[in-house]
Amino acid sequence: MSRHDLLPALLGRLMAAACFEDAATAALEAILACAEEAIAKSRFATSARLLRAVVHLRPSDGYQRLFGIEHRTRAQVEGTGYLTSANVWRWVAEHRCAVSIDVQLGGLHAWLPDGSVVRHEPQEAAGVPGYETRQRMLGRDATHVHVVPLRTPGGGVGGMIALEAHAKAAIGREFVWGDCEEQLELVASAAAPYLGALPPRPVQGAQTDALLPVVGRATAGLIEVLRVFAQQEETVLVSGPTGTGKSRLARWCHEQSQRKGKPFETLDLLSVPEELQMAELFGWKRGAFTGATKDSAGAIARASQGTLFIDEIDKLSLKAQAGMLRVLEERRYRPLGDEGAEQRADVRFVVGTNADLRAQVRAGKFREDLYYRINVLPVRLSALAERLDELPLWAEYMLGRRHEESGGGAVRLAREAIELLTSVPWPGNLRQLDNIIRRAYAISLSDRGGVGNELVLARRHVERALAYDASPETGAFVEQLWRAASAFVQEAERRGPSAGPLSLDMADAFRGLVLVAAVQRRGRDDAFVLLGQQQLLKNRNHHRALKRELERVRELLRVVGGDVDPALVAALDAAEESGEGR
Repeated sequence: MSRHDLLPALLGRLMAAACFEDAATAALEAILACAEEAIAKSRFATSARLLRAVVHLRPSDGYQRLFGIEHRTRAQVEGTGYLTSANVWRWVAEHRCAVSIDVQLGGLHAWLPDGSVVRHEPQEAAGVPGYETRQRMLGRDATHVHVVPLRTPGGGVGGMIALEAHAKAAIGREFVWGDCEEQLELVASAAAPYLGALPPRPVQGAQTDALLPVVGRATAGLIEVLRVFAQQEETVLVSGPTGTGKSRLARWCHEQSQRKGKPFETLDLLSVPEELQMAELFGWKRGAFTGATKDSAGAIARASQGTLFIDEIDKLSLKAQAGMLRVLEERRYRPLGDEGAEQRADVRFVVGTNADLRAQVRAGKFREDLYYRINVLPVRLSALAERLDELPLWAEYMLGRRHEESGGGAVRLAREAIELLTSVPWPGNLRQLDNIIRRAYAISLSDRGGVGNELVLARRHVERALAYDASPETGAFVEQLWRAASAFVQEAERRGPSAGPLSLDMADAFRGLVLVAAVQRRGRDDAFVLLGQQQLLKNRNHHRALKRELERVRELLRVVGGDVDPALVAALDAAEESGEGR
């Protein structure tokens, strides 16, 4: 097919495409055809061969799709054949231009939008892949790589198409990319809107397991990308709103990796004061600082040969960021107070955040070099509101898990209960859903009087559980507090002389009730932040504070007596479990 016929044929296939994979196949075959024609007309016609072409669809917040085809067989590319280089992506995204790499020598050519070509030697090229990445490329026979941006309206870049070739005779010499660059960019520009807009092909029977019990249509494509990422040693960045399941996904990546069976450690920076972050990461020797009464291994050492998940990476101090950058670049670190030889960081990193790290970089709160070092394999977990097809399955899974904790037996969600769950907003995502299911479960047990042959979570149980989460309007907030105060006074009046007065000190239990409600909605550490108690987290006094507040609530329940709402009992139990979890 001639170049003049190529674009009309491509547009016809793109317009007929029903899914991302159809459009990607059409674009990649057109890209390969352009390059194949250029090779056939070059001095490398008998010695060079095309290998594969891959679409990387990755808007600013992370990868959405990966799809590639082998040139000879048109089979889908598998495994490491997908990945190119984080440095190459950085160059393409920042300069919005195509780049080519002489993999063996490490030189980079940038094809700027004005038609000029900038050449960099390996020691000068910030966009050149690192040694390990280049070895991986050479391991799949790629001596030359050309990457074309997928431009979005407004001048942004929403991804790239990578083209790989084997041409030993062209090492250190001009290859064919300049002969077909204009045509390659034309194809990519024509395909970009379709690649970004079309949905993925429906996945039949998505694979699930104990760590990933639910995979809906909205996340099936993301999980397939992560299956590829899990096999790499590069850092995975998992972003998304609080409560979407980032820590679960991090452990799933570990179990899919070559480090399966080795340690998996989690370091939640939200609960670590800034002055202790370096110590928690790297460990310390006795006497390294006040309170260091004995040697202690840091998170990196505890995760040796395995995976370390660092959550809330945006909370890392600038000082600790410098130390983290060195670990990622050199794979070496030294515990605080250790004057001996440096230790090797034999660990795979997965990091999580619910913040916009690019905005943090612009604000000077996050190092740009560290951002690019951890933004190698980025993915973003959507909010529950964006994947409501998963909600019934998650609800059933959470209900079954809770029922099994209580002894098991038959349990199910009524259809009307599921309809109600899918009709309400979920700002707290999966964590909030789990709280509601636990609360509704406790209410249903109370209605039935215990566990029997079959437990059915009905709509009325879910309605009552949701009522506790209902947000009062601003004007009604003080009114509800006034009602609570009146109820306290009424209880004091109701008590007879034999029961004794209801001490005003018992009103302090309201603090505990507020904290329990916050823990139920947001999780323990987030609850303290939400209620302005960050200092307790920094000083690591939040465990003691939570225990103290729960004791006040328990004492109030003992003094007042009578039946207690099962939803409150469940919330108290969950809060106590969270306090014992660390």
